Amino acid sequence: MKSFSLASIGAVAIIAATPFVTLTLVLTPVWQPSSAIAQNAKKGPVQLRLEAEKKVVQQDKQGKQIVTWQALQGKVTVQPGDVLRYIVTGGNNGDKAVKNLTINQPIPQGMVYVLKSATVNEKQGAKITYSIDGGRSFVENPTIKVTLSNGKQETRPAPATAYTHIRWNFGTSVPAQEKVKGTYQAQVR
Repeated sequence: MKSFSLASIGAVAIIAATPFVTLTLVLTPVWQPSSAIAQNAKKGPVQLRLEAEKKVVQQDKQGKQIVTWQALQGKVTVQPGDVLRYIVTGGNNGDKAVKNLTINQPIPQGMVYVLKSATVNEKQGAKITYSIDGGRSFVENPTIKVTLSNGKQETRPAPATAYTHIRWNFGTSVPAQEKVKGTYQAQVR
């Protein structure tokens, strides 16, 4: 069993872009609800919250599986195979639009991304990209080159174990007082 202390890890937001042009935020992996604030004086504050939930599967009286999500709080024990859902929410609390809001989220160590589990709220221009190289580059559909037994190389979709980061781009502009949301799932190794 693996045990993680929720009280010791928090979320961090970093502005890593050309001032007053774009806003990129990076959240560190967390095991508790946390908030971070990033502010660019021309655009107003963006408040972020990162939460984690554990997937709980139970059977009803007819034998049908019922899936629920349990919020992680305090000291939490997870076991290999457990699935966690991370929820990143943000709000532009300022009085001006934030342009090119992007949030990067590393896949936590000891976990594997659950393929096709990432979501982004319905917003024009919003999209999800992924990194398999430690966050240096992001694409919508990561691929790897595989050498076949005959020596030829073939390009294939990257396996879930190769994913290192998820990036949510919330379009060209997030208006004042608007909220954004992205989620993804990861499985404990």
